[in-house]
Amino acid sequence: MTSPSTLDAGRAAAADRRWADAVEYLGRVDADGGLAASDLELLSTAALLRGEPPLAVDAAARAYAAHLVASDAEAAGRVAGWLALEMIEFGDFSGSVTWSARAMRVASTVGDPRLIAFARMGPGVAQLGSGDAAESRRTFEEVRAVAEQHDDGELDANASLGLGKSLIELGEVADGFASYDRAIAAIEAGRVGPVSTGVICCALISDATMAQDLGRAAAWLDLLDGWCRAQPSLVTFSGQRHALRAALQIVRGAWDEAAASSELALGRFRAGDYRAVYGAPNSAAELQRLRGSFRAAEESYRRAGESGWEPQPGLALLRLAAGQIEAAQAEIRRNAAGDDRFTRRFVLPAVVEIEVAAGDVVAARQALADLRAASESMPTPMLEAMIAAAEARVLIAEGDARGALDAAREASEGFLAVDAPVERARARVLAGRALRALGDRAADTEFAAARDVFAAVGAEPALTELAEVAGERRIGALTEREVEVLRLVSTGLTNRGIAERLSLSEKTVARHLSNIFGKLGISSRSAATAYAYEHGLV
Repeated sequence: MTSPSTLDAGRAAAADRRWADAVEYLGRVDADGGLAASDLELLSTAALLRGEPPLAVDAAARAYAAHLVASDAEAAGRVAGWLALEMIEFGDFSGSVTWSARAMRVASTVGDPRLIAFARMGPGVAQLGSGDAAESRRTFEEVRAVAEQHDDGELDANASLGLGKSLIELGEVADGFASYDRAIAAIEAGRVGPVSTGVICCALISDATMAQDLGRAAAWLDLLDGWCRAQPSLVTFSGQRHALRAALQIVRGAWDEAAASSELALGRFRAGDYRAVYGAPNSAAELQRLRGSFRAAEESYRRAGESGWEPQPGLALLRLAAGQIEAAQAEIRRNAAGDDRFTRRFVLPAVVEIEVAAGDVVAARQALADLRAASESMPTPMLEAMIAAAEARVLIAEGDARGALDAAREASEGFLAVDAPVERARARVLAGRALRALGDRAADTEFAAARDVFAAVGAEPALTELAEVAGERRIGALTEREVEVLRLVSTGLTNRGIAERLSLSEKTVARHLSNIFGKLGISSRSAATAYAYEHGLV
């Protein structure tokens, strides 16, 4: 038999958010049949945050039954309401309907407006999921009004999440994000419990990333990061946090850091973060695609797709990078046609790129018009830069080099302002193409600047495409810049010396050298020198 001190230790661990200890101690008492309903709730919360959903659901269901036996209908209704929401998280929609009905039935007998409002949360989420955003909006507005009237911060935050998603679905993106801001404010004020905090933060960061709102995404990610770090034994949300971080690091050009974040996301997913089932493999796939590891990317996208979410537009862009243009076009068209308006706004830049590559300039022009229209609900600096880049791409295809140059330069300046170096390099390639069409030798400067960025992050497909666009000579698999580096290596120069000679950073030189070693199948500077002599490069 366990001692009272074990129960006290479990309660203290839950209060301190030491979730592993809470599961261990409370689990010991539970095994001896000694947990009261309120302690079963603690065990359920701790198990959920440790990535053990079956234990969490079982403990919560038993807590519900125990509360009813004790004639504590209010507590029973609260547990049923949480289970209704958690069933949606686990993809058990019939279970959610069952628990929602129980929550509403119990709440109706109690008559507490807050409990009735909370019981409506599950059905509100179901309304949103079924495509009835107008009705879900009304539901969440009414729930939030009750929360505000009774000063219930957690209920207000959850309702603000649901209302924000409803508004975004209805095309009122700016108002939706204003609702998100309200949910974040409640979290920052310490008025939201741990499960709701994780759910809300992850959902909001994902939507901010899709909206190309880098400012909100970064700020909210920092909030989630600090919250996770304060709970070392937290499993649930920990992998998703790293996947969300990887997406932002890719935009910022910190691809080595993104690779590390992606590995952490996959590790935490394997450790039990069921919420990272899509984000972890998808973040890995994105970086693998951008760096040219196409087979690995294909497998990672497949695993992401098993979650039920389509890994788009990444998978279509993988087809494009692999030269499967017709497949890319068919895939992106099918996906874009079925997307809601908000998701389509995220996908449309890829639609423009793929349609141009497929030679359907009319479809590309229409996608550009759709993108402009979608951005009106909430323009962001990053999205404006992406629109300018898409316009440059279309204008080049239409033969308007002067217009394309203006748009590409606007995009380049926009990406510089939001610290998106790789996208800026892509815009500079577009500028170079326009300049070349105008007979301006300044194109070489744009190409060279883009090449150095691509080399620094290891963007092999972008380097290959640039070599084709710029008409560069390649020695085997090596780019012209890599040949330059190889020549200087053969003279005995250090990385610092090569960097000074070519006006590059040492990090960029190291990246070039790593690419050279990988492409040639060698592992030392002496072997590189031998290759240079054997192939007449010195």
